[in-house]
Amino acid sequence: MFENLKAQPADKILALMQQFREDPRDSKIDLGVGVYKNAEGVTPVMRAVKAAEHKIWETQESKSYVGLAGDPAYADGMISLILGDAVARGNIAAAATPGGTGAVRQAFELIRNANPNARVFVSDPTWPNHISILKYLNIETVSYRYFDRETRGVNFDGMIEDLKGANPGDVVLLHGCCHNPTGANLNLTQWQAVVDVLNEKGLIPMVDIAYQGFGDGLEEDAQGVRLVASSVPECLIAASCSKNFGIYRERTGLLMAVAQDADGQALNQSTLSFLNRQNYSFPPDHGARIVSTILNDDALRTDWAAELEDVRLGMLALRQQLADELQNLTGSDRFGFLAQHRGMFSLLGTSADLVEKMRVDNGIYMVGDSRMNIAGLNTQTVPVLAKAIVDAGV
Repeated sequence: MFENLKAQPADKILALMQQFREDPRDSKIDLGVGVYKNAEGVTPVMRAVKAAEHKIWETQESKSYVGLAGDPAYADGMISLILGDAVARGNIAAAATPGGTGAVRQAFELIRNANPNARVFVSDPTWPNHISILKYLNIETVSYRYFDRETRGVNFDGMIEDLKGANPGDVVLLHGCCHNPTGANLNLTQWQAVVDVLNEKGLIPMVDIAYQGFGDGLEEDAQGVRLVASSVPECLIAASCSKNFGIYRERTGLLMAVAQDADGQALNQSTLSFLNRQNYSFPPDHGARIVSTILNDDALRTDWAAELEDVRLGMLALRQQLADELQNLTGSDRFGFLAQHRGMFSLLGTSADLVEKMRVDNGIYMVGDSRMNIAGLNTQTVPVLAKAIVDAGV
């Protein structure tokens, strides 16, 4: 049997990580891995997370299973964090998942079960796992224009034109904030225009929100998804706690199915529980318990939000420093987009050859499509990167 298996292509980011580890240069800079790092190059455990884990350790009396959909307190806390009061709680079905990736996978499974003929429209570019999972599930994928390689902003006219070519019942995958890999985001006026097209064409939005709090703030980063959820008949929302709570290895996510018709909530909830049962039965609980403990404790929530804000402002400062350094070196503001992007990532919009040149010549490690993790920088390495970008002729 095993001899019939086909070798799978190596993961490009994991391969890049291996190259970085093997590079003997002390000056090397890792901008490839999509994980937040502080100025010391460490992914820290947040203060509120440590305090919550200690509280759980002191009070938890059982490690028995939770329900198929996970702890209700976790779902309630995350729904409030993401959607606020945009949609009545009784209209929302939710299930805990192993990370945001698990939520994305479950959402695609639901789409395939509900409408096998649905196509999923994805931004060009998008997070590679979106494409990989859709391909694995044999769901037809259509790309829509998103990133303008001239301005390094959103090609909004192209996006709208492409979405207007979708058929009723097709699904549109949207990034809730801090677009991965580009860093280029929709403004609220553009979100409204997207909502208008969704309703006009009878399309189903699926929002992947993995970086709430990393862009313009916890509330600001949720404005787009709240507008969508409150304005369309139904939508799916896949959320991750890996970044904004810093609990990557705890694999903590949530899938929501939102319907304006409250009568559909029971069916949606039973479907989400069914999907969990088929894939992994009961979802992991430790990360979810950390999140619900923080969100339901005023002191812990305040401290978490404050530390998250420090992280956000730190990344914005690095963006501005890099844009300023490049302006000084080039005498041009053509890299100003770096200060306008939001979240951990920016897409330089250059060729794979020049990305490789920066790796060979300067020890700058970024993904071949020129996505770089701003959180991999610090104030000392920003000038090094800026000079490498200019020397490479980006």
